Formats: sequence, C-alpha cells, structure tokens
Amino acid sequence: MRGGDIESRGEKNTGSNYAAVEDRDTPWISWLIPLFVVANVAMFIFVMYFNNCSKHDSGCVARFLGRFSFQPLRENPLFGPSSSTLERLGGLEWNKVVHQHQGWRLITCIWLHAGIIHLIVNMLSLVIIGIRLEQQCGFVRIGIIYLFSGVGGSILSSLFIQRSISVGASGALFGLLGAMLSELITNWSIYTNKVCALLTLLVIVAINLAVGILPHVDNFTHIGGFLTGFLLGFVLLPRPQLGWMERRNRPAGVRVNSKYKAYQYVLGLLSLILLITGFTVGLVMLFRGVNGYDHCHWCHYLSCVPTSRWNRRDFIISVAKISEDEICILDGDGFGVALIIHEAGADEECSTVTALVSACSSFVNYGTPDPIPGEPCCVALMSLSNVASSTGIETRQAVCRCMMDLITTYNPDATAIATLPGFCGVSLGFTIDPNTDCE
Repeated sequence: MRGGDIESRGEKNTGSNYAAVEDRDTPWISWLIPLFVVANVAMFIFVMYFNNCSKHDSGCVARFLGRFSFQPLRENPLFGPSSSTLERLGGLEWNKVVHQHQGWRLITCIWLHAGIIHLIVNMLSLVIIGIRLEQQCGFVRIGIIYLFSGVGGSILSSLFIQRSISVGASGALFGLLGAMLSELITNWSIYTNKVCALLTLLVIVAINLAVGILPHVDNFTHIGGFLTGFLLGFVLLPRPQLGWMERRNRPAGVRVNSKYKAYQYVLGLLSLILLITGFTVGLVMLFRGVNGYDHCHWCHYLSCVPTSRWNRRDFIISVAKISEDEICILDGDGFGVALIIHEAGADEECSTVTALVSACSSFVNYGTPDPIPGEPCCVALMSLSNVASSTGIETRQAVCRCMMDLITTYNPDATAIATLPGFCGVSLGFTIDPNTDCE
C-alpha cells in the first residue's frame, strides 16, 4: 500500500504524486516475518514431539506419525497436542500468571499453536500481511509492533478469560492489521485513492473482528492486539514530509520543513500516552487478579453474540484460544460463557462454580448490587443451569456437589449464594442449601 521508507534508505524523489514515489523506491528485503514463520513451525514440531500422544492415549489421530501423532479429535479437533502440554510449555493460564508470578507466559503463548489447522491459518495470515508491511517499513518497527501487539492481546484476554489456556499469534496478527490502518491515517496526505484504500481496510478489519464475536471464537485477544498495533502505528510508522527528504538538494539558507506534520506529532504523542497508560493499567489489574467483567458488564458481547440458532456444547477453539473448560452456550433466552464439567466427567477444582462466583463476586462478597437477568452473573447462572439440566443426572449431581462445597468454602456468604437462582429466575434442579443431598 505504501512505498519503502525513504528516510531510512536515503533515496530522492521530486514528484508530488505518491504513485511515483512507490515506483521508484526499493522495498526492504523481508526476512524477519519468514523467520517468525519458521520459528512458529519449529515450535509446533517441538510441542508435538513433547506431547507424544502415542505413549499416553490409544485414540491418537495419525498414529503412523509416532510420537508426533495428534490428540483424539474429541479433545482437540484442530489436530494438535493436549491442553496440558500447551500449559506446560508456556500457554497463557491466568492462575499461573497471577498467583505463581509467571508473567513470561504473556509472551511465550504467542509462539504456541493449538493444532496444525490453527498454525496454518495464522502463518498464512502472517505471510500475507507481514511480508508486505516489513518491505514497506523495515524489520525493526514491524518486529516491535508484532511482539507488543501479541502481549497486548494476551493482557486483555487474561483480564476476561481466566479459566482457559490461551495460545496463538492472532493478537500479534491483528496488531499488524491495526498498524496498517493507523499508517494509512497518519500518512493520509501522500496517498492516491485514499478514500478507497481506507474503506477497503475498514471492511477487512470489520470482517475480521466480526468473526471474533461468533460462537467458538474468543475475541479479546484480537481486540487487544488490534488496539496495540493501531496505537503503535501512529508512533512508529509516520512518513516524513517530502520537503524534509529533499533538504540536501536545497540551496543554503532555504528553510527546511519539519520532518513530520503537526498532526503526525499530535497523533504519535497521544497514542504513546494511551499505549503506556493502557499497558500499565492492564498489567496492574491483571497481577491484582481483577476480573474484567466486574468493570465492564457488557464486554461479553465482544466475544460471543446470542443467537437462537446456536445451542451446542463444545470447546471454545479459535485462532486465539483452546479451552477445555469454557463454552459459549446460546439459546433463545440469552447466552453465557459457561465453565463446564469436562466431557470425561471430571470436575477438577469445580471450575464451573468457581467461575460462577467470579461472575457474581460483588453480590456474594458485598450483598449488592442485586443480580439482574441478562447481566454477567445471571448469564453465568443460566449457563450453569443449561449444563446441569441437559447432560444427565451425573453432571447435575457433580454441579450440586460443587455448589455445596462452595457454600462451605464461602461461609458466611452462603446465604448470598443460595439466593442467586431466585434473583436470576433460574432453576438448577436442586436447592442450594447446606443440607441438600446431591445423590
């Protein structure tokens, strides 16, 4: 979309038409993006070697691959490793980042992928978007945007998705997309067909973000990466004015224009302030264990949109996430992110009800405000009810036992927990009471 970095390459141009600039410039040779692709592929091969499905599971896919065979499709339909392997090798897991001080996972998760399908989709996107940008802007700036956008996506995702393992480069990829948009805006005056270019790019951005609000796709990593890249584009990608680039050809004593236009300086400064503020606030909230939904009750709509046509139970797996604990359950009455008992019937740490308390933390701890149908607390309870009522008596008994354990753990807040179904108009199929017999 744009010619090479004339400032860095020391080339001259006397025309005012930007197309002429683009024709005369020699683009950078792209090597960093191909290196990122090789690194991601090599990391995936190592992950599969470490996973060694054939040693631990008889239902592996493509067993002829030996220790590189894939986990059973019921566990990971993207043809990849187990979630425990991803967690051990650096997947983003909220509890480990916050309570075990493993902040490095915000970076390592960018280099892991949930499966070969996940890897192929992300690497194709990286090649299509990244090589073009690196040729235009150079490897240093694109490398900074890629890495910081990946971390920005990880931070935002961790604030809202706290019960899953997060892997993938989608935050970094959306950062490159955001940088393309801000680069067009900040260098607006040098483009031909600028309105057409802007509309085209906005449509591409809108389509990609819209995909993130469909079932099975978590969108917080995408949004966090996009916003980070968008702000970094104003800081790192402004193009110098033509007069400044021609300063060496001007007679002595002739006034030289400023390197950048005033609005470029303003946009760059404001973006830098917003970027530093956003990262600081996000990291502080993250390491304090704050749940983003407590401060943004409508934000669940950014990741999942209710529709009467969707009512499946499944794992959330997208270009950003692989989760064995989370599911977007939708029906005619509403939707929610429901942390469910595993398909195998396990109830590790009763993650379902733990997440429920997280969504209802203000009411459980302080008795106010009262839960209202449609808000995150009641949405979570509705999803819990769907799980308890639609998967048989064994699951309902497991949910019941977890709720009883919860009442014991959170005493004296048990009364508040017991009143949740009444406020939300939801039936769990059993009474929340310390004397309830879950059998």
